[in-house]
Amino acid sequence: MEKRDQVSEYETLTWSTFGWAARQLAQAVADDGFRPDLVLTVARGGLLPAGAVGYALDVKDIRLINVEFYTGIQQRRDRPVLLPPVPPADELAGAKVLVVDDVADTGATLDLVRDFCAEQVAEARCAVLYEKPHSTVKCEYVWSRTDRWIRFPWSGQPPVVVR
Repeated sequence: MEKRDQVSEYETLTWSTFGWAARQLAQAVADDGFRPDLVLTVARGGLLPAGAVGYALDVKDIRLINVEFYTGIQQRRDRPVLLPPVPPADELAGAKVLVVDDVADTGATLDLVRDFCAEQVAEARCAVLYEKPHSTVKCEYVWSRTDRWIRFPWSGQPPVVVR
């Protein structure tokens, strides 16, 4: 795996561009005629995009699914894992769900979330700010495509506390 100082090119998303990007992503969902009952956000990266998209689509029911895959910059587990609390299946039953995340990189995280949703919901579609060309999941709604490592405004600097 590459380390931060070995990554030659970054895609940088600023706070001001994030607001515009999230609005465009929501507009793509609306223009497609999809009217989700709820937004299922993939924590942590999807939290801010899901909130912005939820506001733009006037969807107040935002649920969280916590998936751990990346452990550092371009460092990840062999496969993603669901972490508690897992949304109760009966609370998702029959819903039209918009799954929102920051990036579809390998696609493994979104694949896990789609599998989780498959037998629970009426319909699930994915919306991401970025999709990488090698992602195994092709999202229905994508703001931008890139093959670079992305610096998001909420994760572009090291934590103030390291655990």
